[in-house]
This record gives sequence, C-alpha cells and structure tokens, in this order.
Amino acid sequence: MAHQNHDIIPQIDGLAYGGDYNPEQWPREIWDEDVRLMREAGVNLVSVNIFAWASVNPGPGEWDFAQLDDIMDLLAGAGIKADLATSTASPPPWFSQRHPETLPVDAQGVRLNSGARAEYCPHAPAFQDAVVEMASRLAERYAAHPALAMWHVGNEYYRSCFCDLAADAFRAWLQDRHATLAALNDAWGTAFWSQTYTDWSQVLPPRVCAETPNPGLLLDWQRFSSDALLTLFRAEADAIGKHSADVPITTNLMVTGDFSGLDYHRWGEHVTGPNRLVATDHYLIPEHDGDIAWPAQVAFGADASRGLAGGSPWLLMEQAANSSAWRRGYFAKRPGDQLRHSLAYVARGSEGAMYFQWRASRAGAERYHSAMLPHGGADSRVFREVKEFGARLKRLAEVKGSTVVARAAVLLDFESSWAAKTPGQPSSDMATYPELRRWHAALWRRGVTTDVVNPAWDLSGYEFVFAPHLYLLESDAHLRAYVEGGGTLVVGPYSGVVDRNDRVHPGLPGAIRDLVGVRVEEFVPLPEGAVAVLDDGTEGRTWTEVAHPVGADVVASFTGHPSTGAVFRRRLGDGEAWYLATRPVDLGPLLDRIGLAAAAPEGLELVRRRHEDGRTYLFAINHTDAPQRFDAAGEDLLTGAAWTPATDLAPGEAAVIRERAAARTR
Repeated sequence: MAHQNHDIIPQIDGLAYGGDYNPEQWPREIWDEDVRLMREAGVNLVSVNIFAWASVNPGPGEWDFAQLDDIMDLLAGAGIKADLATSTASPPPWFSQRHPETLPVDAQGVRLNSGARAEYCPHAPAFQDAVVEMASRLAERYAAHPALAMWHVGNEYYRSCFCDLAADAFRAWLQDRHATLAALNDAWGTAFWSQTYTDWSQVLPPRVCAETPNPGLLLDWQRFSSDALLTLFRAEADAIGKHSADVPITTNLMVTGDFSGLDYHRWGEHVTGPNRLVATDHYLIPEHDGDIAWPAQVAFGADASRGLAGGSPWLLMEQAANSSAWRRGYFAKRPGDQLRHSLAYVARGSEGAMYFQWRASRAGAERYHSAMLPHGGADSRVFREVKEFGARLKRLAEVKGSTVVARAAVLLDFESSWAAKTPGQPSSDMATYPELRRWHAALWRRGVTTDVVNPAWDLSGYEFVFAPHLYLLESDAHLRAYVEGGGTLVVGPYSGVVDRNDRVHPGLPGAIRDLVGVRVEEFVPLPEGAVAVLDDGTEGRTWTEVAHPVGADVVASFTGHPSTGAVFRRRLGDGEAWYLATRPVDLGPLLDRIGLAAAAPEGLELVRRRHEDGRTYLFAINHTDAPQRFDAAGEDLLTGAAWTPATDLAPGEAAVIRERAAARTR
C-alpha cells in the first residue's frame, strides 16, 4: 500500500497523549486540579468543546466565548495543546425548539424528540447553516491561539433521517447518479413487484413499508446517507480552512465494527493529505461476547484505521481506559491491558493514544464510562497505569512519522458489506464484518502484520491478499492483475455474487468465476451449529456451495455433499487464486496450505515501523504468561537497555527496539 512519512500533527512534540476534556461539566476550581494531574500523567493533547454548543451559543444570536477562552488559555499556560472541536454533533434544546424541522425522522416516519445527542437532520438547511456558522466563528477566534493543535469537526458521524427534506435530497442525489428514471429502474430492477417509477416524486427513502424493500434502493440509500454526512463534514472543514489553513483538521471515525454505516474509503479522500488526518475511535467488544481476544480486536481496529490513511500515520482519538458503559454488561480491563493496548495502537501506526475521556462524568448518560481519571480518583489502578503509559510514550518520540511494514492484506469494501445485509439473503449469518475480524484474528495469532484495505487499491506489494467476503464486485480485473503478478489471493464463499447495483451476476460466483476457475451450481446454507466435514479432516460452518472446478484444482472436498470440491486453487500467471466453498472453522490448515508460516508464537505481537531513511523500530508486546524470546538487536527505547537475540521479554511486558542497521533489511 502506498504511503508517505509525514508529521500529521506538527504542533505536538512527540506522540499525542490525552483524551476528551469536558471542563464545562465541572466547577472552575476543578480545572486547576485537572491540569496539574494532566501534567503529572504526561498529557500533551486534549479534545475540548465536543459537546459544548450550549455554552458557546446559549441562544439565538447569542455568542459567549468566555468559558472556552478560559479553557484554551489555561491549557496553553500548562503547555497542553487542544484538539478544538466545533461542538456541532449535539444541538442544544433551544435550537431544536426553534428549528423543529432539524429533528431527525426515523424509518417509521416518527420525528424524534430532543434529549440526547446527534439530534439533527443532515438535510435541514437551518442545521447546515448553523454548523458552518459555528465552525467559522470558532476558527476566526482561535486560529492563532497558542493552545490550538488541530481541529475536530463534529463527532462520530452516523445520523440518517427519513423526512421529506431527506426525500428531496435523495431524489437529487439519484438523478446525479443515474441521470434518468429509466436508468434507475434498470439499476434497481423495479420490474419486480411492479415497482417501476414513472415520476421522480414517487421515489421515497426506505421508510417502513408492507414488505421487503428493494435491495438496490437500500444500497443507494446507504451511499446517499454517507455522502450527505460527508458533505456536512466538508462544509465545516472548508469554513475552518478559510481562517486556519495550516492547522490539521479531522473527525473521529468508527471503522471497527458494524457501526460503520459510512463509506470510510470515500471519507478517507477528505481526511488525508496536507493538513488532514485520519482519526478513529475504537471500543472493544467484551471477550465473552465473541471469540476474538482483545489484543486481536485492537490490531484489527488499528490496521483498518491505517488502511483508511493509505498506510500513513493516523491517530487513535478515543478508547476506553477501562469499561465502556454502553457495551452489554459492565466489564473491566485486566491490569496491564490498557498499557498493552495503547502501545499496540502506536505499533500499528497511531501517532499517540487518546481516550474518552479525561475525567469521569458525575452526571449524564455516560457517567459510568471509564476515564483516565476515574471516579476513584488519582489513587487508583487506572490512573497509575495512565501515568505509567504517559511516561513510556514520551520515550517513543522519535517513532513519530514512521509507517508500518505489512506483508498481507485483508480486503474491506463498505458498499459490499452494506449489500450483504440487505433483506432476502439465502442466510442472515453471512455478514461481512464478523468474518473479516475472524480472518484478521487468525493472521494476528500467527504474528502476521496485515493491512485492511480497499479492494480497488494497489495490492502489488503484498505477498498474500485475503477476501473473506467480497459479496459485491463489479469486475475481477484488479484482483486478476494482482494474482498474475505473482500474488496469492484467497477468496471466501459467497463472493463476487452481485454488481454495484446489487443485481446478481449471471453465472456464479459471478465476477470472480473466471479468476478462481470455479462454477457454483447452488448455495447450501447450514443450520445454526451444523458443520460440513471435509476429506482432509477440517470442517466448515454457516455455508456451503455446490461447486465444480472449471480450470481450478480441487484441494479438498466435502464428504457426503454433492459439490465436487470445497477448497480450490488456480494457478494464474505467476500467482495463485484460492476459492473456498465454505467458511472454515479453523483457518490454520488453510494458512499452512498457502505457505503462510507463523512469524511469531501466538500471543507475541511483533510489528515494525520504518522511517523513510531506513530507521526501523520493532514493537514487541508479550500478551502471554510466559517469557518470550525473538530475533532482534538494538536498544529498547522504553528502558534504554541493549537488546540482543538472547533477551527474554517478560510476561505481559513490552519493548520498542530501535534496530541496528543490520536488522533493518529484514
């Protein structure tokens, strides 16, 4: 993946450390204590004003910057920089009361009330005008402030609205995309169920209807909703840029799970480049809710974020210091988890580690969400770990601007993941994100550093590329070029099935049929808990296909199944394309077959960052309860001690080794 070394936050010396800071929730005398403890913990960056619209703009035409001035001046005096937010993610009650048309309408046609956050319709002109005015006023006032390090537009964009304003905007978007009603009818296949449109006014958002809605409409609605929020972000960013052209601008994305209803690859074009940066929030799923361990979840979130940045450095904007109150079941991180997780994000390209939030709130919906400074105060395990990691992070300043070295890639296409969730699928269990995370976790367990990237990007630099579930694919040309150029491609089942309008390709598996040399006769989903047994002793779950080779070799077959094969391999040019007609229960045997050996024992995380001048840093994190030894030589930046191939990494510990020149060629 193409990337560039650059300093994405030049106003920060070294790596960024801190979190969301909400002093408006506290009496003024608490602020001085906050700053004192921040300095003690090594904090150098805090996000402010994220949810403070009501403080800055308490009423129509009223503007009061006194409190924010005080906050910014206090931070500047303490040598702490500000990630200054525009506060536009949460309009105050007065705004919703004055502009009721800005309150969002759900798919059932019910207008939601005020009382929470993200209470806005992205298509309401009053809201669009208000956020641009807010961003402009803030940028004009604080552009030259000594505390300012970066701009934070909005917060965790996700809101969609189904109101009449949205319907008008949707029609305009569709006319731009499809040009004519005839083209729209063809793209959506509206001849089915007599859905043919004869006037644009008949096209509606996917509100609740009597039966299963049209899948093409649903997919275009997802695209439209993502674009609408991107337009909001760009409008604020442009307003800021008119007054503050040299300060980085970002927003906090949520790339790590099914939360992502946005096409972050399209967003990535507008949060990368000069004075832009990719920033991500990542909250872990309790391990008892799934089979993916926390360190592997961290790796997926980091690798996906780095993918959005095109391989360049990015920033972890939010994580939980301990529990996430809104996750199902209250859970706590184990001692040392916070340190290991934060370092793993840095290992995988983040230019620091930020949290939600600095001080735990006494009131509000997230009062039981953990914080760097918890309800238990400074004399607590969490805060002691916060201070310890702050001290460690200072020692890693020279890592800033380096990029991650990866030998494999997992393909993620947001539009494909949306299409795979449209109603009427043969199996509701063939979701994309869980499978991507499972494949990525299998690679993590082998110590293989993996990029998570768009299928349309340049893949030529990877030895191995995995497409666990690429349901929507218009053409195989890009993947074919990768394979013919010498790469190894592994494609999971139910891939290449539909085109960009969610229409089934003739002849399965559709767009990849010739590439993988396999003909799929029919899909055979498995009941919950059932497995398909292969003749090599492995098992598949969730899904099988009646598949036959057409140019491919059969590597493994089902037993007691009409399919000719279950695992296929086709040699093409200088490379290989593998196709699976089921989802393997254990991915290990497949990885062995394709020649992807373990780079480290399970639980020992080894990731390398590299500067353009050749300097390399090996991040080593021991997630096991036993000492681990690995081949490295240099100086451990965390301790200053020399590291040799005979050095053991203690259980639960980490090292960041500035490698000697001889090691840099590896």
